[in-house]
Amino acid sequence: MKKLFKQIAREQYSQIVNSAVNALNIRQPKEGWIKTVRMALGMSGPQLAKRLGSSRSITSYLERSELDGGVTLRKMQNVAEAMGCRFVYAIVPETSIDDLIEKQALKKAEKLASEASTHMMLEDQALDDGTLEKEKERLKNQIINELNKDLWSDS
Repeated sequence: MKKLFKQIAREQYSQIVNSAVNALNIRQPKEGWIKTVRMALGMSGPQLAKRLGSSRSITSYLERSELDGGVTLRKMQNVAEAMGCRFVYAIVPETSIDDLIEKQALKKAEKLASEASTHMMLEDQALDDGTLEKEKERLKNQIINELNKDLWSDS
């Protein structure tokens, strides 16, 4: 029963993330979000600073901080609100969640199969390439189906 709940939860999370990935196929503008939106709105730096209740130099500081990764999420939220916008924060996988899990499971399966193959070779019972590939695929599927905490550990 626990395994079934884990699988259902994984499928639900996967659907949420995959739909977000499709909806948010967005890349940060070269000049950053703050400057790009501010310019699109026709808002000057001093005008944004005034809306933030700060000094005139804060706008250029925030724009630079965004580009170098130093601006906080809270500050991005404040800036977005000052421009009449909504700040959205997301971690978006490059591929689907299922693809990421499958890739990691294959990595683990290859390691396990390689270790087993080495031991078998030392005992003069080496597997041929076709059998080794089938074993990797079997292990990958087993790892995906179990989806335990060890999937993302390096050991």
